[in-house]
This record gives sequence, structure tokens and C-alpha cells, in this order.
Amino acid sequence: MTYLLKLTKEACLIAGLFSLFISCNTQPSENSNDLKDFEAVEQTYVLQLDSTIHFLKALKNSENETAIKENFLIAKKYFKKAEPILGFIEMENYKTLNGPNLLKVEEEDLTDIKKITPKSFQVLEENIFTDSNIDKEHIHQVVDFLANRLTLIKNNTDLSTYKDYHFLWLLRNSIIRTATLGITGFDSPALSQSMDEAQIVYNSLNNYLAFFKDHFHDKSLFEEWKKEISNTVAMLSDGDFNTFDRFQFIKQHTEYQLHLWNKTCKDWNTNFPFSLAINNDAPGLFSDKTFSIAYFADHAVPEEKDSISALGKMLFYDTNLSDNNSLSCASCHKASLAFTDGEKTGLGIHRKPVKRNTPTLYYAGLQKAFFYDNRTGNIEGQISDVVNNKDEFHSDLAALEKKVKSDPQYKEQFSSIYKNGITQNNIRHAIATYIRSLAPFNSKFDRNMRGEEASLTKEEMLGFNLFMGKAACATCHFPPLFNGTVPPDFRESEMEALGTPKTASNKTLDTDLGRYEIFKTEERKHFFKTPTIRNIAYTAPYMHNGVYDSLEQVMDFYNVGGGIGMGFKLEHQTLPEDSLHLSDQEQQAIIAFMKTLSDPMPQSNY
Repeated sequence: MTYLLKLTKEACLIAGLFSLFISCNTQPSENSNDLKDFEAVEQTYVLQLDSTIHFLKALKNSENETAIKENFLIAKKYFKKAEPILGFIEMENYKTLNGPNLLKVEEEDLTDIKKITPKSFQVLEENIFTDSNIDKEHIHQVVDFLANRLTLIKNNTDLSTYKDYHFLWLLRNSIIRTATLGITGFDSPALSQSMDEAQIVYNSLNNYLAFFKDHFHDKSLFEEWKKEISNTVAMLSDGDFNTFDRFQFIKQHTEYQLHLWNKTCKDWNTNFPFSLAINNDAPGLFSDKTFSIAYFADHAVPEEKDSISALGKMLFYDTNLSDNNSLSCASCHKASLAFTDGEKTGLGIHRKPVKRNTPTLYYAGLQKAFFYDNRTGNIEGQISDVVNNKDEFHSDLAALEKKVKSDPQYKEQFSSIYKNGITQNNIRHAIATYIRSLAPFNSKFDRNMRGEEASLTKEEMLGFNLFMGKAACATCHFPPLFNGTVPPDFRESEMEALGTPKTASNKTLDTDLGRYEIFKTEERKHFFKTPTIRNIAYTAPYMHNGVYDSLEQVMDFYNVGGGIGMGFKLEHQTLPEDSLHLSDQEQQAIIAFMKTLSDPMPQSNY
């Protein structure tokens, strides 16, 4: 049951007012009709920011609870109208203004650790609509922050240098943001107004797109956009949060809109200066051609990447690279197990257990931080850590380089690919290139999303819809990667504090403090990176400590509210502590869906 169904009669009237607002398209001012493209976009956007600021200030000046709620809903409406532009040109500010009601910790190094108390629309929504007694002083502090930050943004907005490709990028970003965050409840935690807010975004996109009507050489393509957006809004308007068919929405609308986007790029003869996280010619969200490897690797991808990957694979399987010639990367990352090892925690040199579970390497290249504690920023850094770790390779990069140089075959291959031959950096780059190639996007779910087959069962589709909605799984495991790398910008791989138990009996909290051990930041105790659930059918046991052997155990853990739901004391748990109230049938449906994310596994471990 959504929160709206439990509102008082008075609050229901406000909710009705909100629904009335979303039925009205954002109308540009009369003057903007005489302006072109980004001039009109800027004028409309600034007016939307102005309106947001106005109703935030009205909220602060409201004397009673009804007026506070009403003004919040109107302010949020205008904020969502501005979202397509704001979320693109002010990425970091947007994340702050729309962030979750959770303490944010930024750790650059031991001398630069910031602890940021959230002041966002989500904070306001939770305080206004879930707290029994509204804390006006706190609300006023948050409102002041939001209004001041939006005023600063408004006063510094200048889109005069923006080009066609900027608009196309922000259009695509907004489409992807709505599908991967907007319809999941990510930014409407108390009211679950995701469907209504998504309508606001699409109506706003429709008006922004109208400013670029003259850019279309094929006028029928512009009409096709108008019709598609109208159909999208119609589907959203019929949607209830818990029963909305997100599978069909993404397949029928998000994927189709990305197809229209590609047609528009060609129609406009657009030349993109570079790629963002999503390739400029990506056919959709669920393809091996979707993501830019260079974006995630933070360096250009060489033309010889296939031969480099083949060389990296040789190194990956070479046991001679460890101290006692007994351990290779593949010893702990077996191809037939989705590059995991089936162990509770990994087995290092001399078969000695290491501290944490071995994660899959599938899709590992499509994230922005590595290891369960996010301690390195790229795969090359992860390789260095494994080589130097006394419980793993028990070696160092100089010894690694010496061993590789002693092999004539390696010398010949490195010389044919790299100008400077065998170096520590080139060895790491070759292995990393191979790991980055492990992103096939060839699961049953991917093929169904691409329309190559229609083989998903009703249970599997129900499971996806629960995953994306009622069960709130997708608020941490974001599609299409289903890891913690946040779309649509894919700039950050998130960590969460779940309260994972030490044993499957669920009696005590695990003693591994996770991210805390890097910088000793108290508020980071028990924080771990959100891994991908792609190929989860092959990667048991689960969690950072391998505590659970089955997906049924994992679902039960989440269903009861994680560690706090089990009675553990965990001050900064990010997982909601309330039960999800998922039935056994619903939990089985989610498991059935997760198994559709399995890529075909090789039969051998090479």
C-alpha cells in the first residue's frame, strides 16, 4: 500500500491538487515563442527555477500543515519540470538538491573528509509527509538552503554556448534518468509519486523539444516524438506505484525513445565531440554497444584492444605471476562461475582464506570504484593491490615485470603492441583490458528487452516489476548494470550499510567494518560497495562475507529490513529498516527475475 492510500482526508485533497497540476503541460512564456532553441530553453528553465524558489519561500511562510504540504507539492512540480536541464548542466548540484535523506561522506584523503548533512527535496518530503509532528525549524533550514542554491544556479545560467548535441545529450539523459531512477521511487520516498512526477518530466521534455522543431529535416520525426511522448504520459497516468508495469514501460517506451533519439541525431547531422558514459550510437540500454569503455577506464581505448585483451587473458591465467608460481587471477575468478570461485571468502596463496568474498568480474569495468570498500578507482589499481597483497599474489610490481620479461613469448607480443614493450603499467593495462571486455549483455533479460525474443515468463516479469518498485531493489541496484553505479551519468559507484550478519543464523552483526578501515571515518562503519546482480545465479555464496548460500536467504534479509530489522544496532544503515512485506510468492518472483540476468557461461575455466 502506498503512502498516499494512508493519507488523511485533508492530505488526500492536496494529493489531488498535485495530480491536477501534472495534467497541465509546462507552457513557455509568450516571449519565448519568438525565440529559438536554447534561448527559449534558457528562458523557460529560468522561469521554472523562479517558480520553484517562489513556492519554497511560500512553504517557509506557511502557517499551517495543509499550506506547507500544498506549497511543497507545487515547488516539487516546478523542480521536476526543470529537471531535464538542471540534471544535465548542474549534475552535482542536482544530486545535492534531489539527494536521499542520508548523511553524505566525501573522503579525498585523511586530511580532506567532508560530512554533509542532507538538505534536499527528499528530506523535505520525508519530514513533511511522514513525521507525526512537522519540525518547522528544520524545514526552514532546508528550504533556505534549497532556495539559495537554486537562486545561485538561476543567476549563473547561461546556455548561449550550447550546441545541438548538448540538447540531445540532456534529452537522452532525462529519458534514462526517468526509466532507471524516476519510476523506482528513488526520489519520492514518502509519497511514491513516481508516476505523476515522470509525467511532469515528459511534459516538460515535450515543450523543450518543441523549441527545436525547425531543426528537424524530417518533420514526421518530430511528430513521431510528440506522439510517443503523449503515449508515454498516457501509460504513466494509468499507473499505480505498486502495480505499474515497468518492464513494458522500458521496453515499449524507453527503448523506443532511444531509437528515436538515434534517428534524430542522424536527421540533425549531429557531430558529437566525444562520448559520455553511453555511446553516442548506442542502440539501447541493454546492448554490448551501450557503454563507452573509455569513459569508465578514464583513458582512450587503443585500436589494438582485441589483441591487448588476448594478451591480458594470457596473463590472467598465468600462475607464474604469483610469488610461488601457484596462483593466477583465474584461480579465484573461474569463468564457469561468472569469474567467482564458489567459496565463502576467496582462497589466496597457499589456499589461505582471504577476508572477503570473491566478486564477479563480469561487468567489472563498468563501475567507478573497486573492491568492496571502494579503495581503488580503476582496475589497474585493483591489480596492483592484488599483486602486493601478502595473502594473494604476495609479490610486487617489479617482480611481476621481471617474470613477464623472462618469457620470450610475452616479450614478442608486448613489443608488437606497446611501443615501450613490457612495463609494469603495460602489464596492468593488458589484464585490465581483458577484464573490461567481460560485458556481453547476452542474458535472457537483455535479449527480451532488445526484442530479440519474447521468452520471459509472467513470474519473471512480475519479479522485475517488484524489483523496480515495491521491493525497492532498484534504488541501489540500478538498471541496466544492476550495480551501484548511478545513472544516467554513471560518475559514482555507491556504497551502502546493510547490516549484514556474521553468520546465517542472523544473530550478530558482522565484524568487518568495510569502508571505515580506509579512513577511519566513524560514519562509514559497515559500508560496502553495491555489486552487480548480473549473473547472480552463478555467484553464490552472497554478501561481502559470503554469509548466505541461497538467494532465498538474501531475499529474507532484505524483506525484514536488513540488520536493524534483525535487531542489530547500526546507526547509519542506508537500507530502510521497515519490512518490505513481500510474500513468499513475490520473493520467488524476484529471484526468478534475477536469474534471467545470467549470461551464457563457458564450460571450461579458460
